[in-house]
Amino acid sequence: MENTQQIVVAQMRRLVEEHGVPTEKYGEPTMMRFLIARSMDPEKAAKMFVQWQKWRDTTVPNGRIDESEIKDELEARKIYLQGLSKNGHSVMIVKGNKHYPAKDQVQFKKYVAYSLDKIIASAFQGREIGNEKLIAILDLQQLSYKNIDPRGLITGFQSLQAYYPERLAKCYFLHMPRFFVSVWRMVSRFLEKATLEKIVIVSCEEERRSIIEEIGEEVLPVEYGGRAKLIALQDVVLPHLDA
Repeated sequence: MENTQQIVVAQMRRLVEEHGVPTEKYGEPTMMRFLIARSMDPEKAAKMFVQWQKWRDTTVPNGRIDESEIKDELEARKIYLQGLSKNGHSVMIVKGNKHYPAKDQVQFKKYVAYSLDKIIASAFQGREIGNEKLIAILDLQQLSYKNIDPRGLITGFQSLQAYYPERLAKCYFLHMPRFFVSVWRMVSRFLEKATLEKIVIVSCEEERRSIIEEIGEEVLPVEYGGRAKLIALQDVVLPHLDA
């Protein structure tokens, strides 16, 4: 099995490099994420990898997005980064009632990339391995019609699918109001089956308890049954990123 995996990874590397994209700085765990996302098809995985590299070159040309480029989105303080779950996954929380549809779509897309980069980097143990994942909690409590943004949701999930393959471990929707169900039904049509399988719409106490069990009380904020405080994404300092 391991030998077969190495052969497929080698095939993918060769196909990627035929497009003029070097792969030597990426380990097997990174290559495997793209292969898993494309059902272990080296040609499809290579195409996805090349598209990802082109996207990184244009969206994150300096390797990181400066906070000055996404001021409007950061001001809302709507994404929180809580630490690592029991399995070592980064835990992020999004407060839906603090989000409003973006007036500047370019800035919003950069904000999504900034957020996902920083959230995933928070799981690095010294350096990136390539298989780090995140757990997302989308809290829709006190959501109003002004907060509804199907385009934003689609952008976020499609960015994860296209440019952060196999980074999502689980996504929990909390306090989903009845009026949001039809919105989610529409948004979900744009998502891949593999993504939808990782999404849990929490509807009972047992499912809430399973979140506490999976993540841990030390990491979850008090309002979700844990003992931690909410920490806004931009307030988190990662030495290897912020140095």
